[in-house]
Amino acid sequence: MHIIKGVYAPRSKKRKAKKLDMVKAEIQWRQYNKEMRRKHMHSCQFDTLDEYVAYISGKLKPKKRKFVPYEPTTTVPKQNKIPSQTKSPVHGVPESGRRKESPVYTGNYIVGIATMHKSNAIPITNQEQAIEISRMAK
Repeated sequence: MHIIKGVYAPRSKKRKAKKLDMVKAEIQWRQYNKEMRRKHMHSCQFDTLDEYVAYISGKLKPKKRKFVPYEPTTTVPKQNKIPSQTKSPVHGVPESGRRKESPVYTGNYIVGIATMHKSNAIPITNQEQAIEISRMAK
């Protein structure tokens, strides 16, 4: 580090402590406690104004809390059965969890499916429609 010309000695005098305005300190104390409640840090609040004044002047250090690891509570399984979750007799699988069968056309009215413009699928009911659509596709 370089020394700045004219400034090379550290301060040897202690700074004077400023006088604290108690009205402002009380307002700040209330705001501090409110902020700690808002953050759910209730243990960091100060009970008295004197404690807060000592804290901001540096005479009182905040309380340190011991770390407590999280331990989940044991849960009791639910006893009530919901009718939609009853097990079916086959394989013990709930009825709502079974795969739905895909629909299959079983009639004889539709002969086939034709493709017109840009993959537009159209049902064909007779031979004449099939010839018409094949002429349009050109």
